Amino acid sequence: MLTHDLDFGAILAATHGDKPSVVQIRSEDVSPDVIGGAVIVAFRQMAAELEEGALLTIDPNRTRLRVLPPLHRS
Repeated sequence: MLTHDLDFGAILAATHGDKPSVVQIRSEDVSPDVIGGAVIVAFRQMAAELEEGALLTIDPNRTRLRVLPPLHRS
């Protein structure tokens, strides 16, 4: 799921889900000219992780990946 809405990642973390993968775009300008290149690079670099289940956050300055399901800590 590709989204600009942070709720999907929060729901995934809260439910300790492992699918679907969520790719969050964290940029004020989400136009393809601004963020499109970073999205394509991240998809190519993280393809295996996204197929298995991951939360990928892309912003103009960096990309962060968390493999799912997130660890449940008591």
